[in-house]
Amino acid sequence: MAHSSSTPAQEASVAGRRASLALLVMLFATFMDLLDVTIITVAAPDIAADLHASQAQLQWMLAAYTLALGSGLITGGRVGDAYGRRKVFLVSLACFAVASAACALAPSAGVLIAVRAVQGLAGGFMVPQVFGIIRSSFEPAAMAKAFGAYGAVQGLASVAGPLLGGALIDADLWGLGWRTTFWINVPVAVLALALGVRVLPESLAPVRARLDVAGAVLVAVAVLLVLLPLVQGRDWGWPAFGWALLAIGLLLLAVFLAYERALTRRGGQPVLDPALLSIRPFNAGLVASVLFFGGLASFFLVLSIYLQAGTGRSAWDTGLVILPYAIGSMITSGAGVALAAQAGRALVVTGALTLAASQGLLCWLVRDGATAPGYWPLAGAMFLGGLGLGLGAPILVNVVLAGVPGRHAGAAGGVLSTVNQIGGAAGVAVLGTVFFNALIPAAGAASGAPEPLFGHALAQVMPWQVATYVLAAVAMLALPKTAATHQQ
Repeated sequence: MAHSSSTPAQEASVAGRRASLALLVMLFATFMDLLDVTIITVAAPDIAADLHASQAQLQWMLAAYTLALGSGLITGGRVGDAYGRRKVFLVSLACFAVASAACALAPSAGVLIAVRAVQGLAGGFMVPQVFGIIRSSFEPAAMAKAFGAYGAVQGLASVAGPLLGGALIDADLWGLGWRTTFWINVPVAVLALALGVRVLPESLAPVRARLDVAGAVLVAVAVLLVLLPLVQGRDWGWPAFGWALLAIGLLLLAVFLAYERALTRRGGQPVLDPALLSIRPFNAGLVASVLFFGGLASFFLVLSIYLQAGTGRSAWDTGLVILPYAIGSMITSGAGVALAAQAGRALVVTGALTLAASQGLLCWLVRDGATAPGYWPLAGAMFLGGLGLGLGAPILVNVVLAGVPGRHAGAAGGVLSTVNQIGGAAGVAVLGTVFFNALIPAAGAASGAPEPLFGHALAQVMPWQVATYVLAAVAMLALPKTAATHQQ
């Protein structure tokens, strides 16, 4: 959830049928945004074959979207506060539709990566307006139902992404193959735009916040420079200039922190309030978020490649393997949210350790690298992972916020939401590189059979996945015992 640092104004209140239609428009947009995070993982092998994409380019197709999405969340929320949430939402939705069409028409992997970044940035500006409009324009009872519907859409998108992607690719409508996974956004966005123009209320924050453009650009460039050599290093041959880029990226992160401190002293509104870094639960939350969400994004990319290229499953069959994960998540997420105020820390720690157990089980299933597990053993491991995800992911931000003073809660929530996305991009870079590196030495000893290659690579990356979630659980031990009960 992306949060703005300013207090929303209660301006154009909506109710009844208009409120329902406005919520429907925003949920359509949210569904598309969440769908495009997951759908690309199932489509990745087909995209690689059609566009002759390298392994590094496959990583960038996912990382570019999540990194751009994270980069836009805080700035997007403040732009909406200042210039009108309805206006920014509709413009961002239109840009998302155009970028989706550009993805579907992409003639090369490089072009697809570029327009995926544009698509992610549009999503980063669009999503914060959903929360701003609901909080400023919906009555209290309707607001609670609206946030509940948003949570349901999150679960639905997690189920629909792999299944819809697999179904569209296998159907190969009009010979478009993987491109239909992007074309599907266009009519949905057009319908949402047509309705949104008529029913969405406009609202502004009572005080216009100054945008920290320099800070946003600095941190985005710094993270990009850190990720670039991690993803491309294998293709480049790990040259000296790659390590130099990594060092420059780390240096820019230090410059970013110094700039934010200076901006705060001048009375400005930074992207990252330096005061947050003195709060121990917040620091623990940053570490836990990077580890927790870093493991998720990379896992589905490498799993999809293994299932399709390594075991010969179709895109639809891959979606069916992933389905139990989404079902498990939906089962526990409701209970996790309901119990967060009593046992928030225990739930997120249990969730992380359950995910670690799931990855350990998967590692055991593919341990010899040569035997492709059947559906039900894979489904069992995936269902266990979904149970862990449902316990941890929905409430992690609110557990962290329980240890943050109220005056910092909005800014902290925005930063944590951004870090979740950056963690996903970092996970794709680091753990994806471990997977693809493991394919290279296996190739010489595989005698041409595909399963040992990809099974070996997945077996190599799973211990790292287990370690990621175990370390996340350790970091979570420093979080407050219960979650914040107020809606940020």
